[in-house]
Amino acid sequence: MSLGSLVIALSIMKIDNDMLKNLGISIGILVLFILFRNLFTKYVFQLILKLTRKTPTDFFTQICLSFERPLGWFFIIFGLYLAMDYFPFIDQHNTIFLKLLRSMIIVLITWGLFNLSSPTSGLLISVNQKINNKIDLILIPFISRAIRVVMIAISISIIGQEFNYDVNGLVAGLGLGGLAFALAAKEAVGNLIGGVVIVTEKPFSIGDWILTPSVEGIVEDINFRSTKVRTFSQALVTVPNATLANEAITNWSRMGKRKIDFHLGLNYQTTREELERVVHRIEQLLRTHEEIHPDTIMVAFDHYNESSLDVLVYFFTNSTVWTEHVKIKHEINLEIMGILEEEGVEVAFPSRTIYVSPQTSEEFQSMVSVD
Repeated sequence: MSLGSLVIALSIMKIDNDMLKNLGISIGILVLFILFRNLFTKYVFQLILKLTRKTPTDFFTQICLSFERPLGWFFIIFGLYLAMDYFPFIDQHNTIFLKLLRSMIIVLITWGLFNLSSPTSGLLISVNQKINNKIDLILIPFISRAIRVVMIAISISIIGQEFNYDVNGLVAGLGLGGLAFALAAKEAVGNLIGGVVIVTEKPFSIGDWILTPSVEGIVEDINFRSTKVRTFSQALVTVPNATLANEAITNWSRMGKRKIDFHLGLNYQTTREELERVVHRIEQLLRTHEEIHPDTIMVAFDHYNESSLDVLVYFFTNSTVWTEHVKIKHEINLEIMGILEEEGVEVAFPSRTIYVSPQTSEEFQSMVSVD
């Protein structure tokens, strides 16, 4: 082997050794930052979280929880940037590589702000409480989603400009295709408009008990497309906003009082005097009961039924809470039963009386005798 060939071979070996060395250092830096990320999440971040929970407000706690995972990924991206200084195949200052890193940082910031603006994060609720609940609870999910849409649009715009993409051209293209998009998404647009109608008219709020032809239950959430209602059997029903906006909505949570009405059927053997005493005593019972609303109380002999004399009992309870309402109804029913027992009046039950003429009775007996 000539001297020149030997020198070339040694140079190649030296280059290979340096390349492997740099590659190992690059991988080591990246692995080190991954380990540091796990240690930071497990110890340092938990310590910071405990300190923020001791503050008078939970604002900083919400920020920490929202940026927990994005911050963990930031360590990996930063480690990747440092590792590229030794990576033999890609230059650390490569234009495309730097643009990708900046884009990833933008995505992480958007991710954290996206989590922070969540309806479940409690940040918007805390702000609402600071301004003395000037924002209706039904607006909070809507505002949250609107903020998220704006943040994502801004993030996409910044990343597009980072790669020298003409964002204005994209906006113009959307404007030209707006009509076609609206026709294709007619149902989605209808649900969006329905959601706006619900938010502006405020027929209910989050946590209200509503009744519509489609569903009955507690409102849990409202978004751009639908409203989620939890039924009393714990099923979650998702109703499109366009459907809900066109239906009659009864909001039971906004009742000032709760109705009880029924017919009390008395036996036909009841005399007029007994009926009058029963009606009078039931009315007195309702007017003196502290849980009965005094404005509308009606107790009256209503009509003659097939097998009973029906007394209308119509009143309202002061409480609109279902459990308390049922308890009051239970007490009133027991009191009415006591009044009937004291007056010697019986409750009627479905019955029929058959009258047989004497002639028919004799013919029947003769037929039995023949047999």
